[in-house]
Amino acid sequence: MERVTPLIAPEELAAALAAERPPVVLDVRWALPAGADRDAWLAGHIPGAAFADLDRDLAGPPGPGRHPLPDPAVFEAAMRRCGVDGDRPVVTCDGGDMMGASRAWWLLGYFGHGDVRALDGGLAAWTAAGLPLETGEVTPAPGGFTARPGGRAVLDAAGAAGLAADGVLLDVRAAARYRGEEEPIDPVAGHIPGARNAPLADLTGADGRLLPAPELRRRFEALGAGSDIGAYCGSGVGAAATVLALELAGFPAAALYVGSWSDWITDPQRPVGTGPNP
Repeated sequence: MERVTPLIAPEELAAALAAERPPVVLDVRWALPAGADRDAWLAGHIPGAAFADLDRDLAGPPGPGRHPLPDPAVFEAAMRRCGVDGDRPVVTCDGGDMMGASRAWWLLGYFGHGDVRALDGGLAAWTAAGLPLETGEVTPAPGGFTARPGGRAVLDAAGAAGLAADGVLLDVRAAARYRGEEEPIDPVAGHIPGARNAPLADLTGADGRLLPAPELRRRFEALGAGSDIGAYCGSGVGAAATVLALELAGFPAAALYVGSWSDWITDPQRPVGTGPNP
C-alpha cells in the first residue's frame, strides 16, 4: 500500500476537519517521567480529538523494554474506542515534540492503517496558527479498525546488532547518553556498539518542527543513510519520530528497534559501547 506523506500542516488539518467526512484526530500528549497528560487534553484540545494514553494504549506492559509493542487485540480495542476505522484518515498530535504523535503514527502503520499523518508542530503549531480548541471529554462513535501486524519494519536486539554492523543504526538520544556519560532513566549507560549518534533534537528547527525534507535528507545521508537503516532510543518512542523524519526525507523502509536501549541492556551478555564513536 502506498503511504501518504507523514505530516499534515495545521491549516490543512483545519480544512479537513470541516469536510463532510473529517479525519479522526488522536491526541497523544505524553512526556517522561510524568507519562500521559490526559489533564492537558481535558483543558484544551483540537475539536473532536480523542485521547490515547501512550503507556496504556500504545505499548504493552514493560519487560523487556519500557514500551514494547502492544498486544494487537489491546491496540485494536483502543483505536476502536477512539473512533478509528480502517478506511478513514487519522491525524495524530501531541504538544509539539513529535514524540507521542510519532509513536501513534508508527503503530497505526505497523498495524496496517494506510492513511495516517502526524500534525506538524503539534498543538503548539495549531494554537500559533490561531486555530480553535475545545475543552472537556470527547466520546467518539466506536470505530471498526482491525489490527494487522507487520506494516512497518521492526528490529529485535539481534537485528539491531546486525544493522549496526552491516548497515546504519541511529541512536537518537542526546549525545551525553549515547557517550555513556549520563543515563537518567535506564540502569546502564552507553550505546549499542556500531550505532551512530543522531539526536532527535538535531532534526528540528528553532520552532520545534521537523526540518524541511531536503535538509533532513542531507543530514541523514551524511550519516550514511541508505536502504538498510534503523533507529532506536531509550524505549522506542523518540526513535519513532526519527523513523517519521526518515520517511519524510525519502527513506520509507527505515526500521524501528521498538525495545531500544531499555531492551538491549536486559541481557548482560550484550556489549555496551561508550564514548563519542560508534
